[in-house]
Amino acid sequence: MNPYRNNQRWKFALLIFAALIAGTSLVYTNYLVKNLSETERTKAEVWAMSTRNIFNMPDINDEFTTFIYAVRDSLSMPAIIADEQDSIIYWKGLDTARTNINIEDELMMEGRTGPVYDPEYFRDQLEIMKEQHPPIIVELYSGESWYIYYKDSLLLTQLRIFPYIQLSLIAVFLIIAYTVFNSIRKSEQNQVWLGMAKEAAHQLGTPISSLMAWVELIKTKFNADNDPLIDEMETDVKRLEIVADRFSKIGSKPVLEPHKLYEVAKNFVDYFKIRISQKIEFEVKGDREVEAMLNVPLFDWVLENILKNAANAIESEGKIELEIIENIAKEQIFIDISDTGKGIPRSKFDAVFQPGFTTRKRGWGLGLSLTKRMVENYHNGHIFIKDSEIGKGTTFRIILKSSLIYEPAKI
Repeated sequence: MNPYRNNQRWKFALLIFAALIAGTSLVYTNYLVKNLSETERTKAEVWAMSTRNIFNMPDINDEFTTFIYAVRDSLSMPAIIADEQDSIIYWKGLDTARTNINIEDELMMEGRTGPVYDPEYFRDQLEIMKEQHPPIIVELYSGESWYIYYKDSLLLTQLRIFPYIQLSLIAVFLIIAYTVFNSIRKSEQNQVWLGMAKEAAHQLGTPISSLMAWVELIKTKFNADNDPLIDEMETDVKRLEIVADRFSKIGSKPVLEPHKLYEVAKNFVDYFKIRISQKIEFEVKGDREVEAMLNVPLFDWVLENILKNAANAIESEGKIELEIIENIAKEQIFIDISDTGKGIPRSKFDAVFQPGFTTRKRGWGLGLSLTKRMVENYHNGHIFIKDSEIGKGTTFRIILKSSLIYEPAKI
């Protein structure tokens, strides 16, 4: 089973579960809001009727008057009673500090009575109430009509926005938690990579030294200084030494020096092509004078991983082409590595660089993951699949800076 795909499934399942929780919370909160809104509507109607009775029946007995006033004063949300011309008759639960004292003094001087208010403030409040709820119309005994407007209580307003605040806080918490745990997980993975690499370099040291001594002994004993087979054996032993050196460099800051890309790529391709199927043709082309800041052993490792994948993708005969292109305007160098293999589906363009992703039965899925680390973390570059078509082949593109001082991070 592909561990990357399995990890993606778990993330998708957790996302679905979180969406269900959010949806359930919103549905239940909306249910509570609807019920509370209906209750407040009923309270507003009762308040309107009680206020009408107070205005229409001033001669009712004291006990009943006390009851009516108690009912009216029990209303918890802001409300306004207005006539057909939107003139304010009475209000409840609004900001009394907005009463216009100057107007009140003038009315008292004129001998007029009734509610006094700041016109602009109450006009704004009336518009808000009109937008929130339709008016309650009360017919008076005189034939006039009152229009009772009200707006949501503070509790209902808070309840409406509470689930969104709650979900926002949960989302922020999950993002922070995911970032922290992901950082810890990557740190642990990096420590594992570092430990394995250092141990591999250490374990390879002794047998490589022995092999070098045996090769020298064979040369001396059999007088085989110019034997091509012995030369190839010596080349492979030196290659093993380079591999060990690669592992020893993981976790440390590599030294980058200017090198001609064509020369580095051609040297490695010449070494690589005689160690795989002779049915695969290789071609290196491009500007031979282009230079980039490289750590040659690590960059050879990058080329090795990509070329191995390209060779494995070619089932019988085919061609692998490496082209070096300089983008002078952006001070970049493109290294395009194309093959005529079986291709990669577009949906897998990003997945191929994930640890554990492989299409081979015996593959570990680590080659391209390491390649991405070496290009981006060590050489301050970028690598991606430029193009791929099923049955026709794939092109990987590496982008390097041509003239920058690098400060690569540790793997």
